[in-house]
Amino acid sequence: MAVSPITEKLLAAKKAAGLSFADLEAKTGYDEVWIASVFYRQASASPEEAAQLVEILGADASLAEALADYPVKGSLDPVIPTDPLIYRFYEIMQVYGMPMKAVIHEKFGDGIMSAIDFTLDVEKVEDPKGDRVKVVMCGKFLPYKKW
Repeated sequence: MAVSPITEKLLAAKKAAGLSFADLEAKTGYDEVWIASVFYRQASASPEEAAQLVEILGADASLAEALADYPVKGSLDPVIPTDPLIYRFYEIMQVYGMPMKAVIHEKFGDGIMSAIDFTLDVEKVEDPKGDRVKVVMCGKFLPYKKW
């Protein structure tokens, strides 16, 4: 998967600074997933947030302006993803998408889960049989309007 030149520069600066996204969360108070989404241009930062991130990274200040630009969302190619981790999420939706939809409709009615009024958390759950990945998606329910 190709990434933008801005993303490449940010990731290089993060690596050079020896920081993780969790480290950036601790230093800024912004969620690590949100920070990563700004890096990958799926979200935009305010000018102040962008300046803070770039300063912590020790990166070129000119990157801050790009981080405050409107993002380009949904940047994955319109084909089945080949990256194994991203593919697993695609596979999860292929297998569990309709069951999830049915359960959501039973609990909430006819509508969708917002991806705008939304949070996503990734947690590590230690397990003696092998550590587990816990992904928590929390989106506002938006009922379909009747007219």
